Amino acid sequence: MTTIRLPPAQPPGTVLGTAPDLAESADAYRASGGYGAATGPGELLAHLAASGLRGRGGAGFPAAVKLRSVRDRGGSPVVVANGEEGEPGSAKDRWLLRARPHLVLDGLARAAAVTGAARGVVYLSDPAAGESVRRALAEHPPPLPVEVVETDHTYVAGEETAVVRRIDGGPALPTAKPPRPFERGVGGAPTLVSNVETLARIALTAARPDLRDDIARSTLVTLSGGPVAPVLTEVPYGMALRALADRHGNPGAAGALMGGLFGGLVDADALDLPLEPEALTAAGTALGCGAIHFLAPGRCPVTTAADAAAHLTAESARQCGVCVSGTAAVGKALYGLTAGTAGPDTADDLDRWARGLRGRGACGLLDAAAGIAGSLLRSFPHLVRSHLAAPCPVCADAAPADGRHRLTVAVPEVAGAPARARLHRPSPSPSPPPSPAPRPLPALKGTP
Repeated sequence: MTTIRLPPAQPPGTVLGTAPDLAESADAYRASGGYGAATGPGELLAHLAASGLRGRGGAGFPAAVKLRSVRDRGGSPVVVANGEEGEPGSAKDRWLLRARPHLVLDGLARAAAVTGAARGVVYLSDPAAGESVRRALAEHPPPLPVEVVETDHTYVAGEETAVVRRIDGGPALPTAKPPRPFERGVGGAPTLVSNVETLARIALTAARPDLRDDIARSTLVTLSGGPVAPVLTEVPYGMALRALADRHGNPGAAGALMGGLFGGLVDADALDLPLEPEALTAAGTALGCGAIHFLAPGRCPVTTAADAAAHLTAESARQCGVCVSGTAAVGKALYGLTAGTAGPDTADDLDRWARGLRGRGACGLLDAAAGIAGSLLRSFPHLVRSHLAAPCPVCADAAPADGRHRLTVAVPEVAGAPARARLHRPSPSPSPPPSPAPRPLPALKGTP
């Protein structure tokens, strides 16, 4: 068992809150200003637009624009709190649903008020998180019907069209776009699919509009890699990646795997970049879901790239032929580099796939595989050349490449919380009666 480290008490207006290692009750949440009615839907939307709050699920789309898009479709919208985080290096959403479910549910209710939604759904795959949300719903019934829908944990299950498909009773697999959920989603209604951290920040903005800019310009990050246990923390935009690495036990990092798997690899020079979505995008990488895996000195980036490609190959939904063949080809080529069996055309092949595979799948998985290949060639070209010339002893020591485990951080588990033995299928009926009110939780624990 490993432990995800958590920081001490944080100030008001933060998602981590004043007791990151404790489950927050409805009474405690109300005492901190939650569930208040002071900020109305129109005023809240104006604050979100002014602060520039962006989604925290990976794409970083402006929250106010997304809310308006659903509202303006009319009809009877649906709002979905998406807590299914597929990136292997991320733990924030499951922690949030376990430790601060009221913050998420408050944000969901406020998003419903803005959009005019008459139905809410909390979508997740973590059984303990599901129990926590059900208890919270019983403690403080929301102003609209909210059900909990559980799914299997996969890389693609949190993609917004997969979310809609699963809630409607199908498999959690992406569908072709358009239409997008805001146009036609759950049950054919306009649907807001919003990451749970985004909803948490909407609730915080409603409670503390005076802090709206600070709320919008800070983010949860899951940091892993190197000799220390992973850490879940909250940082303001603008902090240098190198400062994050130094502060959390990875001094001298040789680079990082950014945004879970979607941001690709960056070298040591890129660690001087600020933790700022626009700056990272301009540099050819991405913050994504806020998962950053630092490359410890002595860790070969080629092995990390091979691990990432192996994970993506295994997690392919197998709906798109180009994705099945493309991810497998990238994975095989990168494994060949680590094993010393790559052919002379491997670098050219990787470059061709990096340029040609993007945008050809139904979801972002194939884009991530192409990005891994391209970022390795861009950030570590000398290592690709050296791996083609001779086997790498560092890679040989790390073999066999297994991205399904080496890149997976500890999954947050609340000590003593009940786990559900089976998944609940979507149903129009209300969620079952939850367990008694939660007790204070010790530090989050999990398995690597």
